[in-house]
Amino acid sequence: MPMTPTFAINQIISHGFGLFLFVAMVPLMQGDVNFSHWHLASAGALTQIAYLSGAVLLGAMMHRLNSGTVLLATAAVTTTLLFSMMWVQAPEVILAMLAVMAFTAAISWGAIVELSGRYGQPQRRATGLSIAASGTAWGYSINGLLILVIVPWLGWRAGWLVAGLSGGMCMLLTWLMLRRVMAATAVVEGQSRSDSLSSAQVSDALPMRRLLLSVLCERTSAWAFWLLFMVGLTTIPFSTWLNTWFAEQSLPADLGGYTWTVIGLTGMVSGLLMGKLADHKGHAVALLLMTLLFALGMFGLIIAPANAALLAGLGYGLMYFPIWGVIGSWVGNHYSPKAAMQISGLGMVAFGAGGASGNLLAGAIQQITGNLSGLYQLIAVGSLILVVMALVIYSTERTLTPAGA
Repeated sequence: MPMTPTFAINQIISHGFGLFLFVAMVPLMQGDVNFSHWHLASAGALTQIAYLSGAVLLGAMMHRLNSGTVLLATAAVTTTLLFSMMWVQAPEVILAMLAVMAFTAAISWGAIVELSGRYGQPQRRATGLSIAASGTAWGYSINGLLILVIVPWLGWRAGWLVAGLSGGMCMLLTWLMLRRVMAATAVVEGQSRSDSLSSAQVSDALPMRRLLLSVLCERTSAWAFWLLFMVGLTTIPFSTWLNTWFAEQSLPADLGGYTWTVIGLTGMVSGLLMGKLADHKGHAVALLLMTLLFALGMFGLIIAPANAALLAGLGYGLMYFPIWGVIGSWVGNHYSPKAAMQISGLGMVAFGAGGASGNLLAGAIQQITGNLSGLYQLIAVGSLILVVMALVIYSTERTLTPAGA
């Protein structure tokens, strides 16, 4: 199977199932597994901490390992745990399993970034990574199908069984893809870009001190870091509190469902659209368009929530999913594959820190004002800051050579 679809399937397994299937399944599991409110609250906190821990490890140590082996290992761990979710009854054990899957999900994405940089075609890198990142949106949709089709017929355990079987298929496809790609690289070694990457760039990881300095001082990695921080600061509280805010605004109960449907459908195609735009017109153009559409949706939402909710979902879906691939490929154009993987890890840390800050801010606003209107106004301001950042990148990108970092 081609590399890009295989990476997208890995995202479906690691993020779609490993991170989000439990959220969809937990109401259906409640009758057989005695979850308390404390367990559910702990699940969110533990998975976020685990994901950030995986991202930190990715930046600090994973460059020393073979990314193909890492990708297979993370798929194997997630698949084993997805199968195990069918039988485990102890809530505490389930929490630990969810934390492990979140930890491996972060590492899986870093391995995808590195492998794409090492073996992918540079002129199609953004398209490949953006499509892979959109695998998360496909996972959302498949989770919905499991809940609507499989679970009512065969029970919630069948949902985890399907997820585990899909993980096994993912492992097989990944192994076949890696074997094919590595064999092709061996044939052309010494004649193509693969030779320069394998001999010079693949081992060119950044020492920790240089890595930290790069996100503080070097143009591309610093912009990537702060862009992802702002993406986390705006998108995570947006999605976390959306239905609650709709209820505060006395909007129809099904409006949230329609909005999330638009987000999922848009996310499924946004990787292809924005990735191709980045490859053909430049990463700065894609970043500018994504942030503009997101900001348009956010300002429409605070002005006329009932009329602009679907527009906000459209803008969210067009930015949130493909931006990981666009930024990952942009960084990959300026750094070696191993260094790009490390910077990607720190970018995930920035995203998580932004998301945690946004949720803390949301809680404070709700406690002080008694509603969430102020939060969504601040999210709109944050989306405007993203547009300004993209404008600065766009205005300066044209004056720099592709090798400038």
